[in-house]
Amino acid sequence: MATPAALPPLPFNPGRVRTYLVRLPLFTRLVLVVILAFWLLELQTLWSVVQWGALIPNEIGIGTMYRLNTYPFIHSGFFHALLNALALTPLIERFEAEHGTLTAVALFIGPLSTFPAGLYILVEKVLLHRNTPVVGSSVWVFLLLGSEAIKTYKSNPSFSLGPYKIPTWTSPLFACVFVSLLVSNVSFLGHLCAITIGYFFGLGWMKVFMPPEKILRWIEGKLNLLGRLPHYVSVDQKTYGRYGVLPTSNPAGVSGSQTPMSYLGSSQRLGS
Repeated sequence: MATPAALPPLPFNPGRVRTYLVRLPLFTRLVLVVILAFWLLELQTLWSVVQWGALIPNEIGIGTMYRLNTYPFIHSGFFHALLNALALTPLIERFEAEHGTLTAVALFIGPLSTFPAGLYILVEKVLLHRNTPVVGSSVWVFLLLGSEAIKTYKSNPSFSLGPYKIPTWTSPLFACVFVSLLVSNVSFLGHLCAITIGYFFGLGWMKVFMPPEKILRWIEGKLNLLGRLPHYVSVDQKTYGRYGVLPTSNPAGVSGSQTPMSYLGSSQRLGS
């Protein structure tokens, strides 16, 4: 009697994947849960979730300002949501670990959503006179790519491509073009706006929007967030500190070193 053929090994270690998922911080988990919830809502046919929450330039008004925050959580289908979630998870997880949960909430619900949206509306509606709706968490992925590229540029200004020296800060632009050519129905303009805001964040021009740590510590202590909320990352638990690793103290005569903080990512057309 012939023995059954052995199954081929999995391309990943399920144990490591489970460990990684179990250790995800609080805000990262909430983002993934909200993305999943909106996708499940899209399965019903009585109410169009995409039409309700998409970033549609002509639909933005006093009563629809919520669209500036809902569009990153809404996707145009299962694979759109899945690919964006896979790309975003390690990026937002690292961001939360480096900045803390409260800071991540304040930034991603605030300027890291509304500023790319505002820039997109300005270009799409005012300059181009179009009204293309966009959705998807790819906005955050390309934003973080832009921020990372600026930080990498400070320590490694260029990389070699054959005989050419390419500035490091341009790498998200290449990714933006590549995704637009490879994937149908992606918003090149939406991703470009996200990269631009990511550049501003990486350059430190948005530090004014970072919540003061003194206030964050007071809130955390008053509400005992670290004790009450599982997987919460407090201000004092951050991996590197708000603006990266501080220079190490070395004896006289030995040059100091500094390691910039970083995050990574990828994405798809903000629109369907």
